Amino acid sequence: MSKETTVKEAEVKEQPTEETASSTSGPELTVNDLNQLKQVIDVASQRGTFKPNEMVAVGTIYNKLDMFLQAVSKQDSKGE
Repeated sequence: MSKETTVKEAEVKEQPTEETASSTSGPELTVNDLNQLKQVIDVASQRGTFKPNEMVAVGTIYNKLDMFLQAVSKQDSKGE
């Protein structure tokens, strides 16, 4: 049983903290990626990919994504 405890403690120590996770170079999500995601949702909805009962959730997240991208666009245009 002491082996299990030692292994569990080692596993906990190996997990990255927020500080180390942000300093490592991992995958990034850019504004361009979000624009492409918006386009994917748009095409998928036009092709009837989503069931009617899923449309509210898809539409809600689509609208939030759209508002976020518009806000980012406005900030970028003000900064230039």
